[in-house]
Amino acid sequence: MNAKIRQKLANRKRRIDRRLDKTQVGPCDRPQFTARNIHYELADRTRGLAHGGIGAIHFNLAVIDLDGTLVETSGQCKQGMDVAYDGTWGYHPLVLSLANTGEVLWLVNRSGNRPSHAGAAAAVDRVVAVCRQGGFRKVLLRGDTDFSQSEHLDRWDADGRQLLFGFDAVPKLKAIAADLPAAVWQPLPRYTAQTQPRARPDNVKEAIEVERNFENRRLCSEEVAEFAYQPTACSQSYRMVVVRKNISVAKGEKVLFDEVRYFFYITNVTLLESEQLVWIANNRCHQENLLAQLKGGVRALTAPVNTLESNWAYMVMTALAWNLKAWWALQLPLAPGRWQERHRAEKRWLLGLEFKTFVQAFVRLPCQLVRTGRQLVYRLLSWNPHQRLFWRLVTTLRC
Repeated sequence: MNAKIRQKLANRKRRIDRRLDKTQVGPCDRPQFTARNIHYELADRTRGLAHGGIGAIHFNLAVIDLDGTLVETSGQCKQGMDVAYDGTWGYHPLVLSLANTGEVLWLVNRSGNRPSHAGAAAAVDRVVAVCRQGGFRKVLLRGDTDFSQSEHLDRWDADGRQLLFGFDAVPKLKAIAADLPAAVWQPLPRYTAQTQPRARPDNVKEAIEVERNFENRRLCSEEVAEFAYQPTACSQSYRMVVVRKNISVAKGEKVLFDEVRYFFYITNVTLLESEQLVWIANNRCHQENLLAQLKGGVRALTAPVNTLESNWAYMVMTALAWNLKAWWALQLPLAPGRWQERHRAEKRWLLGLEFKTFVQAFVRLPCQLVRTGRQLVYRLLSWNPHQRLFWRLVTTLRC
């Protein structure tokens, strides 16, 4: 960013701060904008645009998350729609995303009655090839129990892919976990907040449950262990990490009994401890935030047209708007020296930004369009606190 642009941004910020200063309200006994002497004219070389930011628009391990999500529709004549497992009518698209950046790598629309893992193996193969072409040296596949497809684990392992999937708590696995010696169980560390500690608020729900003698379950402790396990469709063994949740079941103030629940994760990762693998697996919940943005932010996961394929095309095209935000953030340069850590934090902030906030901060920038010579000039007409990042990206793209 050159000195002239920096000075203009500072001046605009001062003017806005002065206009928003509540101690300097000014005369309020008359309208601030009068209706005298107003003129309209048609521009010749200059046009206006509300979305001025549209003109501007390296990792080692690729973490690929897999999930299916239901897209409900109230229509009755949409080709390919069907009823899902929970009674929802609509579609069941499959989404593969890159956890490093939040980009959507693969999106395919499916009928509502299709299981989550349908077509996932072929989609994984395509996405892994794309990630390797993009420069990633290692790939980690991550998903819930629906995607632990035993018939593909050996092939994926032989291809050098790291695997971390939830696994169904079948009676055989629960029996193995119950027979493990007490010495192999280790406490699962709790998540430690990085912010300042604060007072714990009163648990209103629990107080009501005690008062009205409702049944209440309290998590007392979590422990982690592991053992070797060979699924039926596999020719080799894998690490099976198991989390044991000790739950106290009470009714009112009386403890009825203790309950034990097991959660299993199958993996071929050998260099990490069991508790580290559990935290990595739990971080897959961030994909739920991505799906929420695709549904409510860019509205990609909707069914506005009338066939399976046309809705699929709509989902893919609209999801590209979300990827545009990630690409925008990844293009931001990291300055050397004392500014590098600040720029890295700004890049992380941009990658995690909600889509509506991104649009307001970097796309909806009122501007004039001036065609002069062989140039098309976007002349910004306002200031916002994020324009410093905007001009850094513009400078990078022009260079």
